[in-house]
Amino acid sequence: MEHQEAKHVWESRTEQIQILMPEQINGYGRLFGGKLMEWIDVVAAVVARRHSGRNVTTVFVDHLQFKAAAYVNSTIVLIGQITYVGNTSMEVRVETYVEELDGKKTLINRAYLVMVALDDEEHPVRVPRLIVSTEEERAQWEAGKKRSELRKMRREEQY
Repeated sequence: MEHQEAKHVWESRTEQIQILMPEQINGYGRLFGGKLMEWIDVVAAVVARRHSGRNVTTVFVDHLQFKAAAYVNSTIVLIGQITYVGNTSMEVRVETYVEELDGKKTLINRAYLVMVALDDEEHPVRVPRLIVSTEEERAQWEAGKKRSELRKMRREEQY
């Protein structure tokens, strides 16, 4: 009972909005990185669940890059989408922005996470193929494929 239908990138795209509260701020008066990492992980999990129709687990966080700070009362927008799929794994890119009151968005973080779909016994299970429709999606697929190959090489070097 595997669902192998291919899905478009847009079908699992997920957006989460937060307004920064004082309890989410670190000692330097900026967004606490651990809180942002939690939000990123949740967004990635929702994207992967929507794509696979399964429960998922995070197996790898890659390229978590902080580009700018965010402060109390900032509107934070996290946007996640599938960039690449393997047999049981899905790479999800989550971009985080600060949104100004005029709607202008500034990228503050980009992260890539690898999520694995699980069956009812919590074993990895096949995921649907990904339909890439635009040039940007194709470019993301190719970049995701390269990142996947690099991750495999790093794992092999460790053993």
